[in-house]
Amino acid sequence: MSDTADQTRFTFGLWTVGWPAADPFGEATRPALDPIEAVHKLAELGAHGITFHDDDLVPFGTPAAERDQIVSRFRDALSETGMSVPMVTTNTFSHPVFKDGALTSNDRDVRRLALVKVLRQVDLGAELGAETFVMWGGREGAEYDGSKDFGAAHERYKEGLDAVAGYIKEQGYGMRIALEPKPNEPRGDILLPTVGHALALIATLEHGDIVGVNPEVGHEQMAGLNFTAGIAQALWAGKLFHIDLNGQHGPKYDQDLVFGHGDLLSAFFTVDLLDNGFPGGGERYQGPRHFDYKPSRTEDVEGVWASAAANMSTYRLLAERARAFRADPEVQEAMAASGILDLGTPTLEEGETPASVLADYDFANLEADADRLGERGYGFVHLNQLAVEHVLGAR
Repeated sequence: MSDTADQTRFTFGLWTVGWPAADPFGEATRPALDPIEAVHKLAELGAHGITFHDDDLVPFGTPAAERDQIVSRFRDALSETGMSVPMVTTNTFSHPVFKDGALTSNDRDVRRLALVKVLRQVDLGAELGAETFVMWGGREGAEYDGSKDFGAAHERYKEGLDAVAGYIKEQGYGMRIALEPKPNEPRGDILLPTVGHALALIATLEHGDIVGVNPEVGHEQMAGLNFTAGIAQALWAGKLFHIDLNGQHGPKYDQDLVFGHGDLLSAFFTVDLLDNGFPGGGERYQGPRHFDYKPSRTEDVEGVWASAAANMSTYRLLAERARAFRADPEVQEAMAASGILDLGTPTLEEGETPASVLADYDFANLEADADRLGERGYGFVHLNQLAVEHVLGAR
């Protein structure tokens, strides 16, 4: 294993390995998992940290004394294993009270309850050293267009996010919020369905400086979008605060497969971007590689841990292939021929303005220039084939 791979921070959600595999059509196929066992088993596999919803660790409605005991046991397990908690999140989707949303519910009392639940988890996350607070609005949405005042819903979303972000600042926690987009499921349509929608709302926030995004492979691909392009925009904007990796086969229900067990070539370019950055330089992602997957319902307990290991193994293999891809002289030559690095050159010369470009252009040669430039080939197929060959280990 390379030094780079050794230093990669792999993290897992407690809800991933702890999923008992019940679904809308069938009962659980595995027993419940003790969070303490999850900490120890993931540590043995080489994971860096574990993340959790509030209810994953402390069942909803647990009395205060019992809650303290659970948290104390969990903290002891972290200490014993050296595992960290880099991120926490809140379950505002399972309990019937959230059937019409949490921060955007039509019922004001529900919105207030949701806010309290979120803030309580922010406190616990801060106690455990979490750097990121992920917010997935799984019930923030609707099935019927006439059931919501969508203008007011976005205003309430904004209000809720600013309230949480403001609280984080007031408490001096140094934590950042990462919004997790998803187009649908469990609601028919979810607010903030894609990375772009989330970035647009963040731009309206009073405390948007500490709010970014947590894109998930399956969620973007459910919308038929290119995941690598989506995280690239978030990275370029300085808003890629966290990331969820898994596998997905196109626009259907959220499959939560092992990372790379869906679109493998897309997974390769995702790893290439995360580990190697943009070809021309710029912002780099420094956060953990977090796996938000579900061990298949067909797997027994042993299969749960095999699937967890598979996520890390696939990532490491793709990271090795991505480093070799970037270092390959033929790839570098193909990138240069395709003009990829030229894209970093500003379109306007220093001191030029749109008006001066327009005034200086020789319109008599406009058609000839277009015909000449239109003859260029960019060689993208060759470049992509080189990537395929690296992924397949042929280079």
